[in-house]
Amino acid sequence: MTWIGLLIIFLIIVAAVALVVVGLRDRQNSDPLATRLAEYAARGEIASLEEIELSQPFMERVVYPTARRLGEFAQRFTPAQAIIDARRRLEMAGAPRWLEPSLFLASRFVFGFGLGGLLFMVYSISNDISFNTTLIILAATVVGFFMPNLLVDSRVTRRQRTILNSMPDALDLLTISVEAGLGFDAALKKVTEKWDNELSEAFSRVLQEVQLGKLRREALRDMATRLNLSEMDSFVAAVIQSEQLGVSMSRVLRVQSDSMRIKRRQRAEERAQQAPVKMLMPMVLLIFPTIVILLMGPAVLQVMRSGIGF
Repeated sequence: MTWIGLLIIFLIIVAAVALVVVGLRDRQNSDPLATRLAEYAARGEIASLEEIELSQPFMERVVYPTARRLGEFAQRFTPAQAIIDARRRLEMAGAPRWLEPSLFLASRFVFGFGLGGLLFMVYSISNDISFNTTLIILAATVVGFFMPNLLVDSRVTRRQRTILNSMPDALDLLTISVEAGLGFDAALKKVTEKWDNELSEAFSRVLQEVQLGKLRREALRDMATRLNLSEMDSFVAAVIQSEQLGVSMSRVLRVQSDSMRIKRRQRAEERAQQAPVKMLMPMVLLIFPTIVILLMGPAVLQVMRSGIGF
């Protein structure tokens, strides 16, 4: 297979990923149907639902419904525990509400068969179908099938790291607000108004659930389950215990804030100690060979010009 075929594969994969990312971002930020209705209402035009539906983008009319039906079909043959695990992982990743487990399951088949079919098409065009290329196609299909899982896991890791870094500052604001006389719910609302990050979104969901009638301790426990962080579990347990035993909430929050800062400093020191080990492989593979070439290159060229053999 020539380098032109590899370049074609790379360009097609980049274009497909870019289209999916742009489509997901547009879908997450706004509701296309509501936007179309607002546009027709602003112009004073009367349109039928069919016209509004046809005016939506191709992704909304064809791609997402097809993916959802494929996911529902795959969901019939998927164990219930796998569906529960997929839903839990999506919640841990902070995925939007419309990204259901059925769509997630469908994306695995789309990535798997799409990547495998793309390689099969390229190899068929170049007349290079053999045992080795068949193994490559099968390997690409397996990689594409597990690619959504890898993306979700990466998103979970980044989200947890962001929440851990922002927890001490958020707990400081909670402590100050409670000491100033605000209730715990009002203090949580202050945090959601002050920042716009993953932790504030988690607190905002807790407040929404409490307003809908869920007990505060249950909403906090559900938040800790969704985030799956030991620090958040400790914080929620301390808050619930303070509420049940009548301990001062400001004192509990102050202790939790100090503990979070100590743990954040320890994590920073741990990453700093891991840096030399992580730098070893790039130095051995990239920097040292370059230094050897720069130092020995002129001498080798001079020996070659003088005609001396080795």
